[in-house]
Amino acid sequence: MATQHTDAPNHHAGHPGFSGFSGYLAAASMVLGRTGDARLAQRLSGLGPDDTVVDVGCGPGAAARRAARLGASVVGVDPAPAMLRVARLLTRSSLPVRYLRGSAEALPLPDASAAVVWSLAAVHHWADLDTGLREVRRVLRPGGRFVAIERHTQPGAQGLASHGWTDAQADALARRCTDSGFTDVHVAQHQYGRRSTVSVTATAP
Repeated sequence: MATQHTDAPNHHAGHPGFSGFSGYLAAASMVLGRTGDARLAQRLSGLGPDDTVVDVGCGPGAAARRAARLGASVVGVDPAPAMLRVARLLTRSSLPVRYLRGSAEALPLPDASAAVVWSLAAVHHWADLDTGLREVRRVLRPGGRFVAIERHTQPGAQGLASHGWTDAQADALARRCTDSGFTDVHVAQHQYGRRSTVSVTATAP
């Protein structure tokens, strides 16, 4: 499997899905160390306690649980049953979180049902960017916020180091957002601790 960077923001679209024992190992590796991304998503989205949040590619649910603890209603969507099973095991029943199997290209949610859609370290796996962005627009209410966050990587990175975005890939997603009809599209870099990330934010018309 090739892991080198291309200019496409979904350069790992052909990555095998997380399944079986390796899927559970991947889920376990994602449980910790994602607090910074979740806090950043909360800030960039302007998340409020009465908002409905859709977490696309939710993995084991770390960001979804954080949003729920802040009072939001959350739907975590992931195509991998292993990720969803771990997420459900780690989420207290008292938290307002639902986990559904689905993908960015086919979100199992009604039109205009969310104030926030975010995708953290997941857009580089989306199978089809244009279809995914249309689905995000469909699910967001007018004025709703879309936030995508990826690890900031360097051109030519290989293997695990390539799981993220270069500046060019972030800019490419921003252009796709504009072409898809989003407004107020912004790209920014962030540093917290030793982690460097890049974000794309946009508003649904």
